[in-house]
Amino acid sequence: MAVGSDMEHQFAAFIDDLKATHGSNLASVILYGSAAAGDFVPKLSDYNILIALKMITPKELRQAHSTIREWHKMGHSVPVYFTVSELQNAADVFPIEFHQMSKAHKVLFGANTLAGLTISDAFLRHQTEYELRSKLIQLRRQYIPASASVEGLKTLMVESLASFSALFGAVLIMKQIEPPVVKQEIVARTVEELNLDGTVFEKIFNIREDNFAKTLGDVEANGLFAEYMAQIEKVIDSVDAIGNG
Repeated sequence: MAVGSDMEHQFAAFIDDLKATHGSNLASVILYGSAAAGDFVPKLSDYNILIALKMITPKELRQAHSTIREWHKMGHSVPVYFTVSELQNAADVFPIEFHQMSKAHKVLFGANTLAGLTISDAFLRHQTEYELRSKLIQLRRQYIPASASVEGLKTLMVESLASFSALFGAVLIMKQIEPPVVKQEIVARTVEELNLDGTVFEKIFNIREDNFAKTLGDVEANGLFAEYMAQIEKVIDSVDAIGNG
């Protein structure tokens, strides 16, 4: 993981504030997601933070208000709070999230509370299909206002693909394939395994990285979205087939 000096300073100040807020109850502060995976895109990606406490009470959360408010005011997403015991017990309920965290994380303070987690995949297929279908429904809803402009469509495709790529990693696990860490590599491996049209995803990743050579007009943008949605539907069909197999 490589971050600029300004971000290093923000992390250090944030951790000092958390230590002052939670004292000895603070077990660890962990960065996970794209920034830890080396897949961070400025202005698009978030710095995802997990805060592990030995115990969590309303008082602990209330005392964290000013610290979290300042962090959020700097443009960062609100961290997730877990107790140390919850991290051990919840891994079977949230297999997708914990697979992602365990593969790409950076301990900013304290112990590595993600180390040695036992992640059960008993509910992985059910959670993956549920998340894929939910995000597809959301994608259709968001398309209605986004279709008013090319920029709106580009933003929708770029932001949604980041979420879908994480779910593609879960699909690979169900196929007994160790997923890569970087989003673009996860998608490429899924394309290969499920025989998808990879050019659709390549175009969206190029837009994400501001590396799309062609000027995208209204017709082309809507056409790309239609192709993108069709590929997502194929992934869902593949997951559904695993459940019916």
